[in-house]
Parts: sequence; structure tokens; C-alpha cells
Amino acid sequence: MTKIFVFEYLTGGGIDPDAAGAGSLADLSALIVEGRVMRDAIAADLRALPGVDVTVACSRFEQFDDASGYVCAQPGEPLIRFVARVARKHDYACIVAPECDGLLLKLYDAVGQARWLGCAKEAIRAASSKSATAACLAARSIAATPALEPESATAAIGRRWVVKPDDGAGGLDTYVYDDLAAARDEYAARAEAGRYPVLQEWIDGEPLSLSLICRDRLSRLVSINRQRIGMSDAAGSGRRERIVQFDGVDVDRIDRHGPQGRALERLALRVADAFPGLRGFVGIDVVWHPERGPVVIEVNPRLTVAYAELSRRGGRNLAAELLAAHRVPGFDGDAGLLRACAGASS
Repeated sequence: MTKIFVFEYLTGGGIDPDAAGAGSLADLSALIVEGRVMRDAIAADLRALPGVDVTVACSRFEQFDDASGYVCAQPGEPLIRFVARVARKHDYACIVAPECDGLLLKLYDAVGQARWLGCAKEAIRAASSKSATAACLAARSIAATPALEPESATAAIGRRWVVKPDDGAGGLDTYVYDDLAAARDEYAARAEAGRYPVLQEWIDGEPLSLSLICRDRLSRLVSINRQRIGMSDAAGSGRRERIVQFDGVDVDRIDRHGPQGRALERLALRVADAFPGLRGFVGIDVVWHPERGPVVIEVNPRLTVAYAELSRRGGRNLAAELLAAHRVPGFDGDAGLLRACAGASS
């Protein structure tokens, strides 16, 4: 029996809703729902596999009719210590957490390489930084949004600017400006506060995400998804800034065998080659510009919301492919993988 620990940051004790201000509680609640959906999807897929026993982390705010198979941190126990303690009792750990503030890297160190079901440390470190990601892709001649020095950015009619955390996840703390001077001011304010911002040109076009299973040099594009991205005016700023909002994803909406799909598949595999430590489920955010074609926005070295939607659709169990990507015994060969997928769907 292979024992696997599943930890999702928001539902596993990383956030205390009681400590959130009233203004941020609604946003936090939405993020917790997303986290729970991802956690439950990967846990259900793993439990459907033969020979796999799953334990799921939960916080004191989670309630279950049957608490068996769930574990909470002890009172006063620091989160990282909790994850390390429980991981040591399992063969492997599947961790879902944002890259912000080095959190995913800290959890990697807590779990240890031998038990980690995710991307390698060097891939997490590179993909966690928007500026490092852009530099890595530029070195491979892959179209991406470069990180700009505020002084070298050039204003032009129709050009817009985005300021966001260099290590941010999703649309959190991401603002769009029509005026370059306002964007520079926001960048400077964040830099002075030690918040490590990045300034990039806003790319117009269709927001997409690419879902992959990465294993060595045999990465596979699973689906091409449409992202629902919106904007709202920032209240009281006086600088005509807009907040970027992520409203969900619609999976498998572009035919991978059509012209656009084939172009995106080629792009996905080139990006995977640029980050050789990518393992398991990985997401790539892309904007399809009407003239330039696909432009990479960021690489997510972890499970994304798209996984949950793909899991809900049924068919092949992606968790089996994730285990195969990490050469987990019983899933590390094609025959074992096919048996696992057949057993999960029977």
C-alpha cells in the first residue's frame, strides 16, 4: 500500500478566516473554495487508484461527516512543521500551494525531495519569479512578457501596463494602468516597501491556459483552456487603475488537432523543455495576441484549478499519470500506468 499525504495550503491551515478583514473576506472565501476544489479532486483521483491510501490535511474550519482520512495541525503547531511531521509518516506528499513569499519552496524543503510529488526545486524557483521566467523563455526565443525597468519602458498610444508581484499567483495584487507614469509610481511604492514588484506590458488578446503532464522529456499537453479574466476599477485610488480578477477556467475548449491547437502544443513542449525540472501536473498561462500569436505570461509549477475541472470530466485518471511522472512503484511503467487507469475507471 502506497501512503500519500495531500496538503492544500488554504484548506490545510495556512489561512485563518477569523483574522481576515471584512474587505478581504469575500476574496479569501473565493480562494478557499478554489483550494478545496483542487484538494478534493486530487484526493478523489488518488483514492480511486488501486493500492493507494490517502490522508488529507484540513484546518479547524473544515467539517466532515466522516473525519477518517483527514488530519489537522496540533494546537499552536506551525504550518511548515505540521506538513513535515505528517509527510514523514507517508511515502509521498502531494502539495498544492502558491509560490508567493517562497511558500512552495519552503514546503518542498519540509517534505524533502524523496517524498515530493511535484516539480523539482530549481524549476519551482525559476517559475516562481515572473522576471526569471521571462528571461528563461527569452533565452529560448519563446515569446513571453519581459520584466521591464520602469525607466526604460516607453509609452505609446494604446499601450497598457501591468504591475504585480514578481512571485505572485493568479491575479492577486495585479493592477493595470493606461498611464505609464501611474504604473511607475505603483512600482516604486511597492519596491520601497520591499514587495518585489514586476512591471510588464499588458498583452491584449484571448487569455488561455495550457495543462500538461510533465515527465522527464516526455511532456504531454492534456488540454487547452479558456480563462475568464475580468477587470474592476480600484476604489479610491484616483489613478484610473484597474484590478485584474480571475473568474475561473473552461477546460479543453480549443481542439488540440486544429491549427491553433497544434501551435499551442508546440509552445507547451518548448516551455517544458526550457524548465527541465517540471514534473507532474503543470499549467502555463498564455495570451493569444491577434497579431503576435501566443505569448507566455507565466508558468505554474503546481496543480491549478484546471485539474479539478479535468478530473470532473472523467476519463483517464490524471493522478495515475502524475504518479507515473515521479516513477512511483506500480505506476512507473506503461503497463502499470495502464492497469492503474483501467482500475480507476472500472
